[in-house]
Amino acid sequence: MTKHIFVTGGVTSSLGKGLTASSLGRLLKCRGLRVTIQKLDPYINVDPGTMNPFEHGEVFVTDDGGETDLDLGHYERFIDENLSRDSNATTGSIYQAVLAAERRGVFLGRTVQVIPHITDEIKRRITRLATDEVDVVITEVGGTVGDIEILPFLEAIRQFRKDVGRENVCYVHVTLVPYLGPSGEQKTKPTQHSVTELRSRGIQPDAIVCRSDGPIPESLKLKISNLCDVPLRGVVNAVDARHLYEIPLVLHDEGLDDEVCRILGLAGEADLSAWEALVARVDTSERPVRIGVIGKYVSLPDAYLSVAEALHHAGYDHGARVRIEWIQAEDVEGLLAEQRLRDLDAIVIPGGFGERGIEGKVTAAGYARDHDLPCLGLCLGMQVMTIEFARNVVGLVGANSSEFDHTSAHKVIDLMDTQRDVVEFGGTMRLGVYPARLTPGSVVARAYGRELVYERHRHRYEFNPRYRSRLEGAGLVCSGVSPDDRLVEFVELAGHPFWVGTQAHPEFKSRPDRPSPLFRELVGAALQRAEGRRPRLLDLDDIAAPPVVPARG
Repeated sequence: MTKHIFVTGGVTSSLGKGLTASSLGRLLKCRGLRVTIQKLDPYINVDPGTMNPFEHGEVFVTDDGGETDLDLGHYERFIDENLSRDSNATTGSIYQAVLAAERRGVFLGRTVQVIPHITDEIKRRITRLATDEVDVVITEVGGTVGDIEILPFLEAIRQFRKDVGRENVCYVHVTLVPYLGPSGEQKTKPTQHSVTELRSRGIQPDAIVCRSDGPIPESLKLKISNLCDVPLRGVVNAVDARHLYEIPLVLHDEGLDDEVCRILGLAGEADLSAWEALVARVDTSERPVRIGVIGKYVSLPDAYLSVAEALHHAGYDHGARVRIEWIQAEDVEGLLAEQRLRDLDAIVIPGGFGERGIEGKVTAAGYARDHDLPCLGLCLGMQVMTIEFARNVVGLVGANSSEFDHTSAHKVIDLMDTQRDVVEFGGTMRLGVYPARLTPGSVVARAYGRELVYERHRHRYEFNPRYRSRLEGAGLVCSGVSPDDRLVEFVELAGHPFWVGTQAHPEFKSRPDRPSPLFRELVGAALQRAEGRRPRLLDLDDIAAPPVVPARG
């Protein structure tokens, strides 16, 4: 029978429940177990697709087109499995499903209540991932214990252990052990109160993951064990790690996976050699390279979390330490481009929606084209690269996207004819995985090493095919198209070190040990630029010996 692990959190948000769930998933996979992960989010939005990036951060897109929480990106990167829309459930989607069932008469006119109807729907969302192909389902419950909106989720997972058997469920609680400088002590009271609150909801944690900025002594672990009624071996210290990918090793050293497997009756030894090799590669990646991200939401880097991780993954592949410069798109407009971009080794122009900052992105694309600065455009990034090329190379004055200028004489980015009526009546975007056929010998075909690729999408507007021949005639290479040749998916410039745009979001499929091909090639081009202009350190053999001056007699 499928085993279930529930990860809850207390004291404060952003403690690392998602990374704890992801790391535990990786450790179980290292034992040969088949693992999947899901996130239960207590907010009332149906999904994060319409939420403000400044508030919510990135919208992560799955293969099947689900618009999900950014934690699913961590899950996929750690366990190296493609998840689905079923791996993210919100309060909004749960209530929506229950109310739709009520309207259909499913409940036969009975009063619809939180218990049992909402809790039953939550349990159904958990159960549907427990297929024959999965050994362990890890479920992260968003929010913190004590939040009013989390109560139905806690009740559902409390009932779940009774439904499937105690031997098939493990509760892991993530909490905080803060250090108080004036007293010079680490305090366990926040952990005690958090566990007390959880127990008041009928859930006794099997393991407690204590987040701290420094190691917790055994005496404090024993105190937590006694006061929270958790075995000492179940009190795990997740001390701040040097980087994300070290966390599984920290938790393994603390024995978390051993304790979880003991509770669930899971066998097998963990083979961490591959992950240890990855961590060693991260630790030894030192070649410096500076890459600017020209974005609209850079004041909250989580809005571009997968982009940042994909850059780091590519850096590890090259042994490089990528330093990301977050650049507000409006700061690049006009004459500001030179001072903001001249010291960079490459730029990324990521996706986004709305008119703000578009001219800055167009300027950045033009600067990269004119100055041989490696540039990767993602989704909207590809669109502004197309706009820039149409304006400044082809000479189409005022070229733009119909998203930003309905009156433009040259809408080089536009809705497809088949989309217009649908969009006007609230139609959705192109979401999820789509195929693209690459031009043999192109930069993108060489990067991918094949001529048919599948990448994830999240957009509505497309390259206008009416302008394709004019732009190609001026030198723009449409190097990837849909199999029916209707949609342009990749563009590039011949003779440029790396000036590539894609309508897709390849960052979503990047892995720490298997980087996205486009990001890998961008970082490679950036390193060539960086090391080509960096002064070479002189070797002793390079220094000419001083002339021998004969001694005076």
